[in-house]
Amino acid sequence: MALQKEKTPVKSQDPELRIKNFDEVCLGYNKSEAVQEAGRCLQCKDPACVKGCPVEVPIPDFIKAIIDDDLDRAAHIIKSKNNLPAICGRVCPQEEQCEKLCIMGKKYEPVAIGRLERFVGDYALKKAGVSDSRPAKIMKKKEKIAVVGSGPAGLTAAADLAKEGYQVTLFEALHAAGGVLRYGIPEFRLPENILDQEVSEIQKLGVEIKLNVVIGKTITIDELFAEGYSTVFIGTGAGLPKFLGLPGENLNGIYSANEFLTRVNLMKAYKFPEYKTPVRIGKKVAVIGGGNVAMDSARTAVRLGAEEVSIIYRRSKEELPARDEEIEHAEEEGVIFRLSNNPTAFHGENGRVKSIECVKMKLEGIDSSGRPVPVPVAGSNWSLEVDNVIIAIGQTPNPLLKYNTPGLKTNLNGGIIVDENLSASIPGVYAGGDIVTGAATVIKAMGAGKKAAQSIIKYLEEK
Repeated sequence: MALQKEKTPVKSQDPELRIKNFDEVCLGYNKSEAVQEAGRCLQCKDPACVKGCPVEVPIPDFIKAIIDDDLDRAAHIIKSKNNLPAICGRVCPQEEQCEKLCIMGKKYEPVAIGRLERFVGDYALKKAGVSDSRPAKIMKKKEKIAVVGSGPAGLTAAADLAKEGYQVTLFEALHAAGGVLRYGIPEFRLPENILDQEVSEIQKLGVEIKLNVVIGKTITIDELFAEGYSTVFIGTGAGLPKFLGLPGENLNGIYSANEFLTRVNLMKAYKFPEYKTPVRIGKKVAVIGGGNVAMDSARTAVRLGAEEVSIIYRRSKEELPARDEEIEHAEEEGVIFRLSNNPTAFHGENGRVKSIECVKMKLEGIDSSGRPVPVPVAGSNWSLEVDNVIIAIGQTPNPLLKYNTPGLKTNLNGGIIVDENLSASIPGVYAGGDIVTGAATVIKAMGAGKKAAQSIIKYLEEK
């Protein structure tokens, strides 16, 4: 049988239909498609793909289980390392991680590891509890552990610690668990019911979730220790938006991507007036930035009825940091890419934004990160009419916890300073994910959560 050189295609909603709804765009593999794709795996003896996975999922093993028609075993293998497979299969940048190192990819297209993970993750949710990785009997330990933040880092740390028998309480500031998975990723990429089911599976491990608790305000780190918690893991992410600092940036009609996506995703603004959280979107919308958050914002604006949505990014298409899949979907949905341009000011009437002044950019030299440096082209200023602007240029950690936790050391960007074991400056306090590194990927945050859990276990056992 000839080797299949390209990935097995995956079905998706037609662009003309999906721009009018918030249903999931990618429809995933069915069983025959998954088996076909699994058959492309070379079953390498030294699988490089595993080295590219931040949580070290035994990738060839779970793929072999798909081929053997043993999906319970496939799910068990994945969940031995990854507590959120249905989520990771949807939103992780596999093309930059496991698939990037796939040996098949050296000559042909790499194996679609992410699509296969999603297939198995969805199967596990449909058979909830049948194919998870819970031990038959967990020896309960006396120590109580507080996990702050219910995003990917917090959920992962909580699950791994609960599997070891610790009493884990997860604190979430908002009214629903999930962190950035819930407020930052649109429904059409990560359906709420998938997130709810994954969170429910973690609760079944014994993790208690307390909502509407702002650590540093409702209760402090010191008070958690006073209440008998032995250790605290901080995984509060990077939820403070960055701004451009340009004239007119305070005009009405200009949103940060954080506010825009939170109101649409978490507060269901797209269901107004059923949910009383409207987001006013005019006919012309511009999104500043080129990452996945910018693509999510632009595609959400399309679904809210905007007739012309533009991405303004200062470099060329080759430098866009967003996933290729997200860029392709945005293009299919009619988003206009105004590349090699940068805003210089916002202009308005009666306090509301009406236009963006931009300048064309050219690339010269290479910066410290290895990317070309964008330089303004003299005399190239131009104006774009807009009704709304969404600024999606990154996030930093919220300083609330730092201001209310004496002795907690942070860097200039507000990130918590930790050692190689993810231990912070206060004994018994650990931190990981975006609160340490700044905004990164879901799977990297999960990797930090796993590492912190192991460090906490070692710390408690030695103590």
